[in-house]
Amino acid sequence: MSAVRLARAATGRDLVLKFSGCYHGHADSFLVSAGSGLATLGIPGSPGVPASLAERTVTARYNDLDSVARLFAAHPREIAVIAVEPVAANMGVVLPKPGFLAGLQEIARRNGALLLFDEVITGFRLAKGGAQELYGIRPDLTCLGKILGGGLPVGAYGGRADLMAQVAPDGPVYQAGTLSGNPLAMAAGKAMLDSLTPSVYAKLEKTAADLERGMRRVAEDLGVADRVTINRIGSILTPFFAAGPIENFDDAKGCDLDAFRRWFHAMRREGVFVAPAQFEAMFVSTMHGPREIAATLKAHRAALREAFALSG
Repeated sequence: MSAVRLARAATGRDLVLKFSGCYHGHADSFLVSAGSGLATLGIPGSPGVPASLAERTVTARYNDLDSVARLFAAHPREIAVIAVEPVAANMGVVLPKPGFLAGLQEIARRNGALLLFDEVITGFRLAKGGAQELYGIRPDLTCLGKILGGGLPVGAYGGRADLMAQVAPDGPVYQAGTLSGNPLAMAAGKAMLDSLTPSVYAKLEKTAADLERGMRRVAEDLGVADRVTINRIGSILTPFFAAGPIENFDDAKGCDLDAFRRWFHAMRREGVFVAPAQFEAMFVSTMHGPREIAATLKAHRAALREAFALSG
């Protein structure tokens, strides 16, 4: 919300461009075609949002640069900012195609708009510099969430110095918060950031890769590899109950949600709790090791049998 306010002030424009299935919090401007809980519950994002606000959000298709270009052509000099999860993780994990993020940056610059990366999920998780470090793209603005506070409630946005200089008290764009700079959250965040060494990321990558390979192997052993697609990057992954590829929200919505539901409940009965939605991500942490991965794969085998009513 605050980052978009800044983008609108800096550009003198009103429209926000977002992507179907990307979730950026529940501020009114972002509930149009959002992912996460809205997608899981099948709730439309517009009730309670004034039409005048909904009209200020335009929606493109993730991984589709042509859809972005068409919106800029339809709204010349009106779009203030492109807001995007650099790796979508609220329609399940969907990776950007090669050139997609760079293409967004080029379109934004060519049209006088700003590029905002929502790294609430990917920030610090994929790399210490987030997805922008991993993909070598520096956006104009970045949003971060509770991962910045080691799990405690905190949110932050930052960006180019000339943009941030427009935020009060240095500039005219108002910013306030009762808990801004909360000492407990800042201390927890610093402890978390100090612990993120290269060896931590190496361990996360190995553990997540072992989990991905194991889940693929189980699906192959059971003869359902063509019915389950696993998208992973770093320590986040999603098993989609579809043939794939899963490259956008339309692909994700085409998954077999009944099979996912059966798989989820079977996993829970086997002692493994995952997010109860096809449109969420699984997160590997430093506390997960070979024992936990083995237990997860054992549960996955039993759960896939139930999900697809396999005998034997």
